[in-house]
Amino acid sequence: MPRVKRGTTHVKKRKKVLKAAKGYKWGRKNLIKLAKTAVTKAGAHAYRDRRNKKREARALWNIKINAGLFESELNYSKFINALKKENIKLDRKILADLAEHNKHIFNKIAEKVK
Repeated sequence: MPRVKRGTTHVKKRKKVLKAAKGYKWGRKNLIKLAKTAVTKAGAHAYRDRRNKKREARALWNIKINAGLFESELNYSKFINALKKENIKLDRKILADLAEHNKHIFNKIAEKVK
């Protein structure tokens, strides 16, 4: 059986990793050993942080809703509980947007559930 030289495969693999490491600092952008670990870790952090972004967004919505309720003398937990009892099905993202941009509509909702 003839011998197979893997030059092209090897070069392609290295190029792929170095392309992914473009813009990294110091040796991580051009030394394959450092670039490989940097790209692997970057991928892991990106995966984790795509999930954390959702968590942080929800926390921010809660803060915006609570801030919007300041005038109506309700707090966040009582407001959400009252919404559930009144069977008003608005999600936190919409409520936060209303609290931030359409204050009068948000205040009407708060008055209704009070």
